[in-house]
Amino acid sequence: MKEKSYPRLGEKVFSSVLSNGLRLIVVPKEGFAHSYALFASDFGSNDMRFRVDGGEWLDTPAGIAHYLEHKMFDTKDGSALKELSILGAEPNAFTGNTMTAYYFDSTNNFEKGLRILLSFVSVPYFTAESVEKERGIIGQEIRMIEDNPDWQVYSNLLRGLYRSHPARIPVAGTVGSIAAITPELLYSCHSAFYNPSNMALCIVGDVKPDEMAAIAEEMLPKDGEAPIERDYGADDGDRAASPSIETAMEVSTPIFLCGYKCPAVGGGEQALRSELLGNMASDILFGESSRLYAALYADGTINATFGGGYESMPGAAFVCAGGESRSPRKVHLAIAEEAERLVLEGIDEEFYQQIRRATFGQMLRQLNSFENIAVATAQAAFRGADYYRFPEIFDSINKKDVVDFLRANIVPDRACISIVNPKGE
Repeated sequence: MKEKSYPRLGEKVFSSVLSNGLRLIVVPKEGFAHSYALFASDFGSNDMRFRVDGGEWLDTPAGIAHYLEHKMFDTKDGSALKELSILGAEPNAFTGNTMTAYYFDSTNNFEKGLRILLSFVSVPYFTAESVEKERGIIGQEIRMIEDNPDWQVYSNLLRGLYRSHPARIPVAGTVGSIAAITPELLYSCHSAFYNPSNMALCIVGDVKPDEMAAIAEEMLPKDGEAPIERDYGADDGDRAASPSIETAMEVSTPIFLCGYKCPAVGGGEQALRSELLGNMASDILFGESSRLYAALYADGTINATFGGGYESMPGAAFVCAGGESRSPRKVHLAIAEEAERLVLEGIDEEFYQQIRRATFGQMLRQLNSFENIAVATAQAAFRGADYYRFPEIFDSINKKDVVDFLRANIVPDRACISIVNPKGE
């Protein structure tokens, strides 16, 4: 494995692309009692339309990546969750817009746990009966999520920002969409996306990198599959799909999110740079230390629930901010006015340096979490970037970049406000 040191972070990382195409990243943490493994597929809820090696396009129902995640813990002998728990490990999984990941944390029997993880994720086992049973479980989960005002306001915001990009579709799909999921479709998605060349294994802990590589070589298929082509729909354009979306639910105070559609970014370090820049611009505009936050908080327009930041994924990116407020549209207008002021008057140098230090410090603190390290390195690997180069990428951002970001993105044409009002108001 290739060893690389990062003096500014005091870290060293071992990485390799195995013969089957798997991206393996090991971050040794000598002397720590526990270790963490994350086995991730570059497959999320956005990847509903795809083809392999130039073959036929396959359209799949919304929520299929999440559905497959639920079924992957089934084994011929029962449940991989039980097997890992017996070893004293703490296993779980998650599905997002762009990635599905399976992971565990343990203090003992780590290598045994790793073998179980690699085995059940790479070898699917489910029947028509078990798939049908899961449909009811996931359907109930979807109904519970849909009754959550925070989920509703976020989901509506994405529908307001995007016309065709699958980011506008909930990760779990809908009760109607999952009704069309079959064992055959699940196996097709597993065959396409769960091959080693479309996956990453990230391990953090007191482990020997070469031994981790040997286990991966032993347990996983020897060959990777052909490249996958993905279709995220027609060009969505610069403008938000709708200026506002409102609904009513059982809440005592309106819940809202203001969103601003940003240009999609490519892969490599540009993706990491855009996230750093977008989050820094968000903190300067409406973060807890900002002039806007102080003014809105002082007059009671917002409360401690207010916050936001920048999110990006292939084909889509946006800034959002919100919380509870009796005057959501006042906040929406204030954000636009403050962005315009910062563009015209510039950003105070002392405040800018304060935000820079805070942003960089937050990135450093994330390296204290094994989970954060594994998730971030996997996401960066799928984008063709080295996460541990974030200090150098951060150095390339200056105040003009922040002002240009605000000028280009926090504008009426790109804006949408999503509001969940109390019923009866």
